[in-house]
Amino acid sequence: MTFRPLAAPLLAASLCLAAGCAPLALTAAGVGGGVTAGHHLGGIAYRTFSEPLPKVRAAVYAALRRMAIKPGGSEKIEYGERITAKAGDRTIEVELEALTPATTRIRVVAKKEGGILVDAATAVEIINQTEKLVGSS
Repeated sequence: MTFRPLAAPLLAASLCLAAGCAPLALTAAGVGGGVTAGHHLGGIAYRTFSEPLPKVRAAVYAALRRMAIKPGGSEKIEYGERITAKAGDRTIEVELEALTPATTRIRVVAKKEGGILVDAATAVEIINQTEKLVGSS
């Protein structure tokens, strides 16, 4: 019974220590999960490559072919190009932006028909496949 006064402080200390693990676990998961796809937020995936835009563009088209995704077209945008594609009930938009002559930022969003729901997994996979092809060329 003499240990009862120590129970509350020990329990509080245990909870504090356990709570401290959550941010560490989230950080570790974030680091491990974000290695290939740079960053993704709200279903939109981003990545910057240390390669010129033409090389990244060629890798994007090759990645889409590898994934059996049919490109729909492309248009010029400020500092780059926007590529559209279709995969099942998803509309895919890939934006390439030349940050410098040797650095290109890619942004991918895959939206389900209706445009409300986004498919982050598909967007990230397009970037992952592009990364593999940029590295192999």
